[in-house]
Amino acid sequence: MINKEQHIKSLILPVIFFITGFCVSQNIDFNNIDRYLNNAELDSAEIELKKIKPLEKTVFEKGLYTYYNGIYLKRKDQHHLSYKELLKSITFFEQIDSLKFVADTNYEIYDLLTHQSNLDIDSHPYLDEYFNYAKSTKEPLRMARAYSKIAGIHSNKNDFKNTFLYYRRTIDELNKIKDTLRVALIEMNIGTSYYSIKKDSDSALLFYKKSMKVFQKLNLDQFISINYNNQAKAYELAENHEKAIELYKKTSNYDLNDFDLKTRAIYYNNQLNAYKEIDDFKNAFLSAERLLAINDSINDTRQNIEISKIKEQYDNEKLRADNLEIESKRKQNRNLLIGSLAFILFGGITVFLLYKNTRKKQKLAEQEKALETQKLATVLKEQELMSIDAMIEGQEKERQRIANDLHDDLGGLMATVKLHFDALKDKQTPELYDKTTNLLDEAYLKIRSIAHAKNSGMIAKQGLLKAIKNMADKISVSNKISINVLDHGLEDRLENSLELTIFRIIQELIANIIKHAEATEAMIHLTNHKDTLNIMVEDNGKGLNTNQITTRNKGMGISSIDKRVEHLEGTMTIESELDKGTTIIIDIPI
Repeated sequence: MINKEQHIKSLILPVIFFITGFCVSQNIDFNNIDRYLNNAELDSAEIELKKIKPLEKTVFEKGLYTYYNGIYLKRKDQHHLSYKELLKSITFFEQIDSLKFVADTNYEIYDLLTHQSNLDIDSHPYLDEYFNYAKSTKEPLRMARAYSKIAGIHSNKNDFKNTFLYYRRTIDELNKIKDTLRVALIEMNIGTSYYSIKKDSDSALLFYKKSMKVFQKLNLDQFISINYNNQAKAYELAENHEKAIELYKKTSNYDLNDFDLKTRAIYYNNQLNAYKEIDDFKNAFLSAERLLAINDSINDTRQNIEISKIKEQYDNEKLRADNLEIESKRKQNRNLLIGSLAFILFGGITVFLLYKNTRKKQKLAEQEKALETQKLATVLKEQELMSIDAMIEGQEKERQRIANDLHDDLGGLMATVKLHFDALKDKQTPELYDKTTNLLDEAYLKIRSIAHAKNSGMIAKQGLLKAIKNMADKISVSNKISINVLDHGLEDRLENSLELTIFRIIQELIANIIKHAEATEAMIHLTNHKDTLNIMVEDNGKGLNTNQITTRNKGMGISSIDKRVEHLEGTMTIESELDKGTTIIIDIPI
């Protein structure tokens, strides 16, 4: 019987990434099997696999066949056989040094192992190898797959902050390729994180209903069914059991592809609990019977034992192969050593003489190159600082101009008004009263003009988001840094003074990056969570030691930013590693 915790976690991360279409071999066309598996046409996939099996000849073709057969078996819930096939495919791909195919197979093995319960096999190395390859290629879809799995790890630890952070990074990568379906699936996962970790049914339903629009538009029965199940769980959390049961019934109206028995088991268990909550024991009993019927056909324990045996056998065979390879290399190295010693003795003298002659020339060239590089770096740094100084100088001039207007113009005007009032008190003549009134009107218009000039900038006219994007564009053009702005849920304007304060905070953060981080890229995320504005500023600069940042000595403008955030009753978190960049996360109530 699947326990309650597994029911919750099983639908936190539904399968959101399908097969990576490999390619066509020289002799065998694997495109059909790839398409059938992507579309969940398992009967057609089985027929195609049987057609391909007798044709495979090369190591590459054998690797592709075992890979696709492993995916097919996983979709059929025969996980121990799938695991065996995927391990074989890695062996084939390693023989031809295919890093791409090894990486994708590692991803599928990690995904398979994370769906097993009580299995004592470390799955993280498979994800680590895939993630390292994804970072080397910087392909958005591969990075999205990796970030989504990392989010799942944090979700299992009930770490909402990092779960949300990596899901946002997943969406950022998917937006690069405009993949609306996968974005919707990630948003459904975010909803489940709100439900399972934060126990926030309102936020969960918000994300569920948003993603449901995409699933219904594309007629994706399986995801519509899962979404209804997740919505039902959120309504149960809100103690609306009648609405939950209504949605549980809807899950049965959609095709889940009969092979997905574990998902059906989750549905029936959820329905069983919902009926028990309202004392409907008749329907609770029917749900229990259906659950038992499915559990009889699911034997996780047997599959886990088989997977462990396959893992042990694979490790032993790999160890024997490694030992044979080591012995063979040892003999080759001994023979090579004898020949190499004679060659080194003769060639060493020649190389030493050549080295001594060219080393002097190299040193001179390196010194000249270092001087040129240093000069160029100094000029660029001066340009960056001049740009920042010009921005600050402009602000100071504006403040000085307003102060001068107040002192020279409005100050003299108000002094004249005072004299008129003193005279009015003694004489009380209508003409003097009218003059005094006109002077007061003039003073009001001047104050209004100064206030209008102070607030007539980009923020007052077009809002916070436009002002930040314009700032990012200007800095990107004038400095050796690329700044991107990503927003979510900022369709409505905030209060003007709040927008101005937030703009100053982000402006100070970007100025710190330019002055100190030595970064080439920065990213500004703005996300509106109903009553909270989340600001996340990332850079790929040299980073800093967060242990040295204290409340007394924050440095680099952090102290002034912290005071602004504290004034807004917000919170600020700094995450950084040396040579790996810095991420600053700010949450402000709105």
